[in-house]
Amino acid sequence: MRLDKFLSKATQLSRKDCKRILHNDEISVNGEIVRDGSVHIDEVNDDIDWFGEPLSVATGNRYILLYKPEGFECTLKPKEYPIVTELIDVPEVQALRMAGRLDVDTTGALLLSDDGAFLHRVTSPKHHVAKTYELTLADPMDDTQQAYAIDALAKGVLLEGERDKTKPAQLSFTDPTHATLVLTEGKYHQVKRMMAYFGNKVVALHRARIGSITLDGLEKGDSRFLTQAEIDQFSS
Repeated sequence: MRLDKFLSKATQLSRKDCKRILHNDEISVNGEIVRDGSVHIDEVNDDIDWFGEPLSVATGNRYILLYKPEGFECTLKPKEYPIVTELIDVPEVQALRMAGRLDVDTTGALLLSDDGAFLHRVTSPKHHVAKTYELTLADPMDDTQQAYAIDALAKGVLLEGERDKTKPAQLSFTDPTHATLVLTEGKYHQVKRMMAYFGNKVVALHRARIGSITLDGLEKGDSRFLTQAEIDQFSS
């Protein structure tokens, strides 16, 4: 394995940061300082140290939060637009899968992992994981329209093409064209179809939260690994 790839796996640093620690003479292989990331090492038998501390490739799965910007597709192969995994600088990024997709024009929280069971727990309606969306509507809704929509979504509505009503959802308004919607399921284009049920159109959509996970501290296009507590909230 190349040394720079090993370092990225072992430290979870970006490729840029791996180059930096190599150039700063912080890495040794079998007792000798190595600055060239292209050097091939034996990750099992060679001793690779960072400031004298041994490194090894951790086993286990990866759990990542991405702040998805507009203009990126949640797919495994590019079609019209670049794909979200191009924004994530980790080894073997192609092994990551998405827990629920966001449309090209939708921004916000996106979870990715190579743990299939975790992805299922996040997305399955049986686990009741709340996803919070902030939406902007094309047409303002007055107090009567807002009250009707809030009540209808709390009870569930039958969307076009569906056999079952939506699960109860929490809708609230900050003004006539801006609302927050909390869902525990993820039907195809669900938020947009819910507003279409009331004769309105969503012109901007942002997923602000998944469970207790928010985008605090991230800018569009940024990503980070989940904490263990964040991962564990989906285990029940």
